Amino acid sequence: MKKNWTTVEVLGHARHDWLNKIQLIKGNLALNKIDRAKEIINEIVVEAQEQSKLSNMKIPQFASLLLTYNWESHSFQVEFEVLDDSANRNRLISDDIITNWTSSFFEILNSCVKTFHENYLSVTIEQQSNGTRFFFDFRGIITEKEQLMEFLSRESSMEVNVHEVSEQELALEVFLPFSE
Repeated sequence: MKKNWTTVEVLGHARHDWLNKIQLIKGNLALNKIDRAKEIINEIVVEAQEQSKLSNMKIPQFASLLLTYNWESHSFQVEFEVLDDSANRNRLISDDIITNWTSSFFEILNSCVKTFHENYLSVTIEQQSNGTRFFFDFRGIITEKEQLMEFLSRESSMEVNVHEVSEQELALEVFLPFSE
């Protein structure tokens, strides 16, 4: 799952994403759907702001995982939001720990959901006074609930709390304290 992207590959994917967005705007303008074109532009601005906040968290491996995940073919799409807490912006968490756990979680989730279905995973990141909390909210079709629960119940160096699990959704949170 972990791919070392070359500069040319990264630029190619970024260019492709931007061209798709520009095509959407152009298409809506051609259809005289000015309001929809403005909505798309606003969505692009919000997405860029979220990418910037994630990139500034000083967890580059984790940021890379989230920023590039949708560039490859998987059974679910990832979106993310960083809840801004500028008071704790310079406090660090272990990039390796959260990246390795999240990569493993993505792998198991990818194998436990219905392929070719609209499956979405939303990741919300909230820096708190004593660490960072990661909320994972899945919507789609889970086909291997037991396998997924087995993974989530494994011993971890982080606090993992499952709030809800069913055949169509999964909600959990992971807490990682700040590094000393």
